[in-house]
Amino acid sequence: MTSTSASGLARFNTLEESAARAELHEACASTAWARHLLAARPYATPEDLYAASDAAMAALTADDLAEAMAGHPPIGRPKPGDPTSSREQAGMAGAAEELKAEMLELNLAYQDRFGHVFLICATGRTGEQMRDAVKERIGNSPEQEREIVRTELGKINRIRLTRLVEQDA
Repeated sequence: MTSTSASGLARFNTLEESAARAELHEACASTAWARHLLAARPYATPEDLYAASDAAMAALTADDLAEAMAGHPPIGRPKPGDPTSSREQAGMAGAAEELKAEMLELNLAYQDRFGHVFLICATGRTGEQMRDAVKERIGNSPEQEREIVRTELGKINRIRLTRLVEQDA
């Protein structure tokens, strides 16, 4: 554990509950997930925090997952003024207009089929990789897709929690 992550974790462990809840909400919009992580504070190591996140993610109901997904903008359309979604979706930022238009069309088709945005851990992926993933996943059953979304959310939460504990105290 680096000194930055140690001090960042100590900062998170000692935040007032409302402030800690707000930081967790920035990582994941699920109230149940945040409640689970708050209840397990303090964390001895970042790995303990990540394990608690994984356990909370595994326990989310379909409604909890829907709440978590509602906090994510469509791929290719990060929330204006949101550096997190812009950074995570950087692979689409420089994409050709044709690819952006195709992704918009695929996002809409996916949303029509499943009733929620296409969710993928976009960090480090190119626009083409995200397009190929939505094309591949649109044929899944709703049950298969819900479990893939759960896994992708878990990856996103881990990345965001890592940033949280790497913030200096």
